[in-house]
Amino acid sequence: MGHRQARTPELEHDFARDPTLGYEPEGSYGYVRCLEHGFPNPLVRWHYHEEYELHLILQTRGKVFVGDYIGHFEPGHLVLTGPRLPHNWISTDVGPEGVAQRDVVLQFSGEPLKRAAELISDLRDVLPLLERARLGIEFFGMSERAHASLQQIKRAHGVKRFGEFLKFLGELAECTDYRLLSSMPLQSFDDDHSLAQISAIVDFITEHATESFSMGELSRRVGMSESQFSRYFRRATGNTFTDFVNRLRIARACQLLMETDRYISNVCYDCGFNNVANFNRRFLEIKGMTPKEFRRQGEARFGGRAAEVHRVTHG
Repeated sequence: MGHRQARTPELEHDFARDPTLGYEPEGSYGYVRCLEHGFPNPLVRWHYHEEYELHLILQTRGKVFVGDYIGHFEPGHLVLTGPRLPHNWISTDVGPEGVAQRDVVLQFSGEPLKRAAELISDLRDVLPLLERARLGIEFFGMSERAHASLQQIKRAHGVKRFGEFLKFLGELAECTDYRLLSSMPLQSFDDDHSLAQISAIVDFITEHATESFSMGELSRRVGMSESQFSRYFRRATGNTFTDFVNRLRIARACQLLMETDRYISNVCYDCGFNNVANFNRRFLEIKGMTPKEFRRQGEARFGGRAAEVHRVTHG
């Protein structure tokens, strides 16, 4: 069967951000850009961009795709995605007439905030939020507050808009009722040495995830006993060593299932599993569906006609 034509997400460029699609006109906003659109709309597609994006669904239900996460959404669904994290929301309950306003969206760049936080310590409160957003964050119990805040931000301009934006960003940073959506469970450590050490370990595992290696080999690399390494690794990543490696391999499998036509058995071995039954079992545990079902549901991230074409072409 071989590799299918690449089905990677589309990069969204500034020149494509046309006001007729729902964007604010160029020059009418500063640091924070607002966007509203209905469904269907050309903006509804599997894509990514350099900005952070806060996405609130006002109407319709359907499937949401963020990185390798596949789930359901309904009105009130609120998600923050980080830079270059692919995403799409496909409504499945809309008649031929469509809906005029489905989404309210906010976009902003991360780098200016991070640089400002070096000079203004108050801004450091939002840095953990920006870090978590690299995986996509779904917030719960915040939709009414979010809708009111997004309306206030849109109405305001200049420093008043920036002030409203910071106030709401602070509320999101304080929200404890959330979940991370895509795979990659590394968490930061407090001190630079520990962070550098665990980053080096994770980099090695990431680079060699499809190969065979043991916890003993890695513990010797960093001069720890296996039991020390096991405790250290769990504190750093929130996972046991075995679970982390499995999650990394399953994340790689998700990418291959979404972007290629390789047989599922080939994907299994490509990702470092040596047993298809074990691969299927781990995949089901981590993603809540089988690899076959994941591939089938993943087709829908293109939406409408594009998904249909992919199904017809690739089965």
